Amino acid sequence: MPPTPARTSRRAVYDELRRRVLSLELPPGAALSENELAAALGVSRTPVRESLILLSQEGLVQVFAKVGSFVSRVDPDRVADAQFLREAVELASLADVPSDPDPAAVADLRENLALQHLAADDVEEFFRLDEAFHHGLLRLAGHENVWPTVVAAKGHLDRARRLGLGETSTQVFITQHADVLDALLAGRREEARTLMQGHLRRVFADIQRVRERSPDLFASNAEAVPTRRSVAVWE
Repeated sequence: MPPTPARTSRRAVYDELRRRVLSLELPPGAALSENELAAALGVSRTPVRESLILLSQEGLVQVFAKVGSFVSRVDPDRVADAQFLREAVELASLADVPSDPDPAAVADLRENLALQHLAADDVEEFFRLDEAFHHGLLRLAGHENVWPTVVAAKGHLDRARRLGLGETSTQVFITQHADVLDALLAGRREEARTLMQGHLRRVFADIQRVRERSPDLFASNAEAVPTRRSVAVWE
């Protein structure tokens, strides 16, 4: 049975708000007005309110009684947890890449790498291709259906990665992607695993530099209740 228009609307609103949060279009600490978001999306307040509740359950939005709703700051603990999950899944999957991998999956990964070079200066497009590349590696190992679970758990990590992308040339990540794929296709699985682990952990140095420069974007151990102003900031 196809989804009802109401359910479709709620899902579309949730997907769009989550995209804006993860892409930093709605940055950490931004105040969220249900009325303004509803007007911008051309919907009623109800799907916006429901979406904010779902996002709060993911830790991407915080709702404070009598104060308002805000995009949560990046939580280092959630970043670390997501990184742990991602490493566990992606590193384990490399062992399951067959000695004669699917030619179509290999071709898609090669094409993705070529597109990464073209998108090196476009952060959002590069991020999209980076995600597709890692999904493609799981497909190569026969575990592509695990990817949505990984995606759902790494919202804070994705925001931190976007903040850190400006710290290192994207060419570094493209080269690392190519090295992992080449090692895999040559049957050097242990080398591929070591390269992948280094690649996944490279982002932490970049994130730390951003955190030191802009600590207001990251949650502290004693998270204060923000005060709503005419501009979206955290006190």
